Amino acid sequence: MALPAGVTICMGADVGVFSHGDNAREMEMMVEYGMKPLEVLRSATSVNAAFFGYGNKLGRIKSGLFADIIAVQGYRVDDIKLNRKVSFVMKDVKVYKRE
Repeated sequence: MALPAGVTICMGADVGVFSHGDNAREMEMMVEYGMKPLEVLRSATSVNAAFFGYGNKLGRIKSGLFADIIAVQGYRVDDIKLNRKVSFVMKDVKVYKRE
């Protein structure tokens, strides 16, 4: 009911039922409940950043913002489950994972 009503959906803000590091499950459930994968990805990034007042610091790939980014094996807009196949992680310009 929230989606058709235009309610802003933030990913991970209140899930509390998954173990740390298993947030991909929430993203998959958001798609199961009717969100398009691209909407879920925005919810987890730019929408969350703007909603919590950090849109001018993070949430998008843009010069001057924090350089936190992941890469997955495949195109997540076609299959949100690919979020479980992270092959690259960079936070604050430091690479933490590279396959």
